[in-house]
Amino acid sequence: MKKFLLVILSLLMSMSLFAAEAPDLFVKKTADEIFEILKTDKDLKAGNKEKAYKVTEEKILPYFDFDRIAKLVLGKAFNAATKEEQEAFKKEFRTMLVKTYGSALLKFKDQTLSYKPARYEPADEEVLVKTEILQPGAPPLPIDYMLEKDGNSWKVFDIIIEGVSLVTNYRGQFGNEIRQNGMASLITKLAEKNANFDKTTANK
Repeated sequence: MKKFLLVILSLLMSMSLFAAEAPDLFVKKTADEIFEILKTDKDLKAGNKEKAYKVTEEKILPYFDFDRIAKLVLGKAFNAATKEEQEAFKKEFRTMLVKTYGSALLKFKDQTLSYKPARYEPADEEVLVKTEILQPGAPPLPIDYMLEKDGNSWKVFDIIIEGVSLVTNYRGQFGNEIRQNGMASLITKLAEKNANFDKTTANK
């Protein structure tokens, strides 16, 4: 009987170790890590874009389900594209997000993040986590994250900023370009935008 109880106790402990982290806690832990880097990194404080891109690539994008985002953004056009076009699009789209979000990191100064408790059931595979960026002298900026369960953790597949979905926004932009000029044109324009990104943002 004693051995049986020990086995059950061991099993329960193992299950707790492998239980999925709560989605709102996952967002909080990840965001807190990024905010700490922003507060303490001298290169970021000095406006170093390359460092901002590196932080975005290493600390933010690994938590994104990039394949799913690419498919959602392109919709039917993703399946209609060749394998080479799919991979070229994902490469340029990822680079664009790194540069866009990396540049945005440099604008953070005294902001803090407020977290709203997520409403979900343990069996849910997708969860909405709501947050707000609190800015001195400005209204709060609502940012919501759509998460999907990924084993024992979570990954982001959409971000909603002030009610505007990243996926929906890019789907409209990219869809228009594909309809008018084709997938190859979209990939070329993304590559050109990425190549000139630092030049164009330096003038803003």
